[in-house]
Amino acid sequence: VQLQASGGGLVEPGGSLRLSCAASGSVTSFSTLGWFRQAPGKQRDMVARITSTGSTTYADSVKGRFTISRDNAKNTVYLQMSSLKPEDTAVYYCSYTDYRAYWGQGTQVTVSS
Repeated sequence: VQLQASGGGLVEPGGSLRLSCAASGSVTSFSTLGWFRQAPGKQRDMVARITSTGSTTYADSVKGRFTISRDNAKNTVYLQMSSLKPEDTAVYYCSYTDYRAYWGQGTQVTVSS
């Protein structure tokens, strides 16, 4: 499985961004898709994930601001990020998990004025 993420960039505090990640290759119908992030000098943490049935989980720090969704026909997961804060600055990685875990290449999100 290959993952291609896009949509990162520079945004001012309070702004919005939408990340996308398309999966290709031997994808299955029972995958869990997710987004993780890693800030400089910190560990990679889960931001949000969504199961094949649409059940979602969010990190406490993003609840009410971020929304994860998926389009199974396109094998794509999205992360809509709103009310962005400087502490959201990180490299964001998408993940795909069925029999094993796969990672995308990462996309930089910078929240700064």
